[in-house]
Amino acid sequence: MCVLIKLCDWSTGAAGILCYVGAYVFITYDDYDHFFEDVYTLIPAVVIIAVGALLFIIGLIGCCATIRESRCGLATFVIILLLVFVTEVVVVVLGYVYRAKVENEVDRSIQKVYKTYNGTNPDAASRAIDYVQRQLHCCGIHNYSDWENTDWFKETKNQSVPLSCCRETASSCNGSLANPSDLYAEGCEALVVKKLQEIMMHVIWAALAFAAIQLLGMLCACIVLCRRSRDPAYELLITGGTYA
Repeated sequence: MCVLIKLCDWSTGAAGILCYVGAYVFITYDDYDHFFEDVYTLIPAVVIIAVGALLFIIGLIGCCATIRESRCGLATFVIILLLVFVTEVVVVVLGYVYRAKVENEVDRSIQKVYKTYNGTNPDAASRAIDYVQRQLHCCGIHNYSDWENTDWFKETKNQSVPLSCCRETASSCNGSLANPSDLYAEGCEALVVKKLQEIMMHVIWAALAFAAIQLLGMLCACIVLCRRSRDPAYELLITGGTYA
């Protein structure tokens, strides 16, 4: 009984955590959306936010039903928990499916983004490239030499890459290819893929963890329901009655 009440309290806390994870995915995706065109990847995040909101309502229903020992309320609690459990399993499956698609999606998009880079009058995609190179400490798609194949590099004719390729420790760096030691050596594609896959793993692990909590909640609620229906002494204890 006390365990079930605790689980109801945890459901409200879990709701906040799930909503936070979903929001984190949305915010991070916004930084990398130019490198990943498949918006369906956000479906797990949308679902997990919806589950978080539903968990908050479930927590209230469960706590009220447990305190009042409402058979109907507990049965409703179990059914909703079962639906949420199934939803979280779906989130895990979708997370793994889209995690596997990340590499192909990034490979397809990143070439186009770098090709249209404009460092003189930067648009949203160009600013995204500079942001990613600074944040992930990378340069180019596979390495800094990839910039030599871009239209921007050919138009500037100064044999240099964007300043976002400069290492933080290289204070006098001007992006010149004549000083490669001042530039980040690693390409961005692999790091972007790794970052997006890490984000998807946050969703997967969150869904798995709270699916386990939901399963425990269902078991506890079922035990309470079974005790009410099979144990007359338990019923009398709840109602305040006595044996004749």
